[in-house]
Amino acid sequence: MKFIHRLAYYLFGFSIGLIFLFFFLSKKEASCDYSPNARVKKNIRIKPKIYSEAVLSKIQENALDTSMVSVLLNKGKVDFSESNTNLDVCNIYTITGMVDNKKLKLKVENCPEEAIILLLSKID
Repeated sequence: MKFIHRLAYYLFGFSIGLIFLFFFLSKKEASCDYSPNARVKKNIRIKPKIYSEAVLSKIQENALDTSMVSVLLNKGKVDFSESNTNLDVCNIYTITGMVDNKKLKLKVENCPEEAIILLLSKID
């Protein structure tokens, strides 16, 4: 069998396999959260969030919104150099990002059962 015929058979079978995979996996909400940044943010997102009093007052006086925390947890970046990940139970992570043309910084205490928002501030 010539090389061109083998290549045609291979590409035909490969394309049918891709179509089947696309059809079966399109309804599944699978994600590839393998980087440390993505794993930390996903772990915080799935837990109930508790806002500290300092954060709630900061939100009110700076005209911020608690939805900005959700946006930061989706699109922000974890700054591991400012984070404290060597604690026994609850690690503290710093997440920075842009929301509505404002650069924000978020400090989160990530405990096994809940995520406590310690700080939400603007970065100048």
